[in-house]
Amino acid sequence: MKLQLARIAHARSGDKADRADIGLFAWDAAGYRALERAITPQRIADHFAHLLGSPDASRVACHPLPRLLALKLVLDGVLSGGAAHSLRSDNLGKTLAAQLLRLEIDLPDDEAQAALAGAAQAIARF
Repeated sequence: MKLQLARIAHARSGDKADRADIGLFAWDAAGYRALERAITPQRIADHFAHLLGSPDASRVACHPLPRLLALKLVLDGVLSGGAAHSLRSDNLGKTLAAQLLRLEIDLPDDEAQAALAGAAQAIARF
């Protein structure tokens, strides 16, 4: 089953100089297992190739944070030199979380259903 990350996760992002930092958070353990399997440095490099200049996975670090049900993603050289140098009109790293949540991943049906159910239950508790 194909689904956007936004259906099973939430995210925050920021920047410092020419580096972006994205926290990708699953709503529950099933969602985290799906993220851990589907999100790789190469997958992130492919998704952000338009900002990286090429799909170079060596410029992406992925740090699993299982106790937080999260992945910390660090993208080097993604911000056109950073706020002081960039001619981009957006908020630089602040917008990357929303871009990441649009990423579509392919999961086995049972895994996708478990992640979707966990996300729905977690959101309903708010």
